[in-house]
This record gives sequence, structure tokens and C-alpha cells, in this order.
Amino acid sequence: MTQGRPLLNRRLAEFGTTIFAEMSALAVRTGSINLGQGFPDTDGPEEIREAAVRALRAGHGNQYPPGPGIPELRTAIADHQRRFYDLSVDPDTEVLVTAGATEAIAATMLALLEPGDEVIAFEPFYDSYAACIAMAGAQRVPLTLRAPSFRPDLDELRSKITPRTRLLLLNTPHNPTGIVLTAEEQSAIAALVVEHDLLVVTDEVYEHLVYEGAHHPIAALPGMRERTVSISSAGKTFSYTGWKVGWVTADASLVAAVRTAKQYLTYVSAGPFQYAIAEALRLPDTYFDGFRADLRRKRNLLGDGLRAAGFEVHEPQGTYFITTDISPFGEKDAYAFCRALPERCGVVAVPNSVFYDTADAGRSQVRFTFCKRDDVLQEAVGRLRRLAS
Repeated sequence: MTQGRPLLNRRLAEFGTTIFAEMSALAVRTGSINLGQGFPDTDGPEEIREAAVRALRAGHGNQYPPGPGIPELRTAIADHQRRFYDLSVDPDTEVLVTAGATEAIAATMLALLEPGDEVIAFEPFYDSYAACIAMAGAQRVPLTLRAPSFRPDLDELRSKITPRTRLLLLNTPHNPTGIVLTAEEQSAIAALVVEHDLLVVTDEVYEHLVYEGAHHPIAALPGMRERTVSISSAGKTFSYTGWKVGWVTADASLVAAVRTAKQYLTYVSAGPFQYAIAEALRLPDTYFDGFRADLRRKRNLLGDGLRAAGFEVHEPQGTYFITTDISPFGEKDAYAFCRALPERCGVVAVPNSVFYDTADAGRSQVRFTFCKRDDVLQEAVGRLRRLAS
């Protein structure tokens, strides 16, 4: 300490090493199968990797790309929104390319929030949400999604809105529970938002990984276009998570605000990869359909194995995560369970309890990812069966 003060900004005092770094390090240290952190163990389409190589060799993006993102990618993002959701977006003023969805969330929170503002977020929530809200000096207000359905209580949502509420932070398909908000739920949420003149920030990175139901962008609903910041990224859809290519789409005034904050974070990133993702977004429907079908099959493979091992399984409608409950084992502490799991059977998972402010709500929940090779999932399932013996 200097001047009698802690070195770390007090807004970040509650945040240490992320659970993903901790559990991935545990997997390496113990030689365990890592079903904790959500990254694939195979690369995405070969033609997209080759597109990045071509860009590198041609000198496209090797120097600073334009601040908002290269025109080719911004146009591809706008075309994607029209193709899949019939949303009209101006690529010049209503699209902003970011260093993944995480930077998009950070820039949006920093741009739109003032100290003392309140942000309603569905919990369990991805851990960066809490940190980004804190860095902006705002207060998070959790709306708890409770097992087994994890559906949002819209009456409770209404009760959480106060004069200090600035925005609602949504994530659908939802990590870690796997729920996908229905059109009816989104319509009811939109009505509340319009009634109270709120902003919405929606994280849609799993938009193409919906196994039951469909993804409905809230920005398409009446009164929402001018008050919604929609965020997505290429990592989950094309299995190149290390490229960190994300984007924001919104009304021009909202994009201008987010761009103001974003330009002082990374400024620009992923130059050559932007050209490759512009091509990826134009892949035919057969790619998106096949990718989704493959992940649905992997979901079923792991889910069946987890049930056979003795877990209570909450089957996800989307994403590539399965939330389970460890109560059938007589266990109540998910964090302690996950710390011990590598020694018990050589598998690493993540405790959902770290994604809650309401600790009791997720104390016995454990998250597994199924975005891995079949042989890896089969080996993990075999190891997990030791729990049932």
C-alpha cells in the first residue's frame, strides 16, 4: 500500500482471479479434462482460417484498421441482422466492431452509466457483467433465475425498477442456465422498458446455438430499436474464440456513445481476422444448421452421461453449457465440489455459485460445457461415472 490506501481500485475489490482462470489452471495442474471454460477444442471452418491467412499475406489489417471496424465486416454484420432477423442496420453509423463481446459490454457500460445508476441483470450472470458495472460506478440489481425452470419472474422484475434504474442487461440464450427467452417474455420485458424509459443491453453471443425455441432479438420489438444495444461475437458461432471479434449494433446515437468509450480501450483489434469473419458471416444456412445440430448432439451426449453419473440435469435450450445440481450426491457446496472433482475423477467443472449475488440460489449448481470433441466428452462421461459407484 501507498498513502495508507489499497492499490486496487475499491470498485474492483470484490473481484479476484476469474473462476475460469482458476479452474483451467486446476485442469492443467491435475491433468484433468476441462469441461469448465467454454472454448472448443477444435477450430472452426477451414475456409475461414484460410481467409485470415489470405488477409495476413495480402497485408489487409496488419496495420491499424478503421476505429469502427473494416467496412467489409460492418456490412457483413448489417447483412447478417437483415438475413436472420429482418433488422435493418446502417453499417456506417449503427455497427461497431469490438475486441470480442466482453469489450463491447465494458465499453457499453462505461459509456451509458453514471455513478449511482442501477443495472438490473438476470442472475446467475457471466462474471464480466458485475465487473463492468462496477468499473462504471453503477450498482447491479440481480433478478434471480431459480431452478428448475430458470424463467424470469416478470412481476419481480417490475418491482426491481426504481428511479435510479438506468438499464436492463439481458443475456439470451443465457449463460450459464441455457434458457432462451420466449417472444412473450421479451414482449413483456419490452413493455416494462418502454413504460419506464429504460435502456436495454442484450448479450446475444449464443444466438445461433438454440436447440429448442428460437432466438428473438428484443431490438426488433416496437419501441425497442432506439433504446437497445445488441451485442454479439464470432467466437461462439465460428469456434475461433481466440480471435476476439465482436460487435455492437444499435441506433446511431447509442453506437456513437459506445464508440466514444471503446476508442480509449483497445481502439482497434484483430485486423486480419475482421476480414475472415466478414466471410464467415456469409456462410450458407447449411453451416449454421449443421453447427447447431452437432452441438445439440453433444449436449445430449453429455447430458445423458451426467444423469447416469447421478447429477440432476437442467437441460439447456441454448448455449453450450449444462447446469446441474449436486444435491443427489448429498453435496451442497458447488465450489468445494468443483475443487475436489479433479482428484475424484479427473474432470474440471465450474461452480455456478460464483455467478450469483444471491449465494443460496446457486450454491449446489455446477456448470459443464459440451463444446468438445466426442472422444473427450465420452472419456469425461466415463470418468464421472465413478461418482455413482
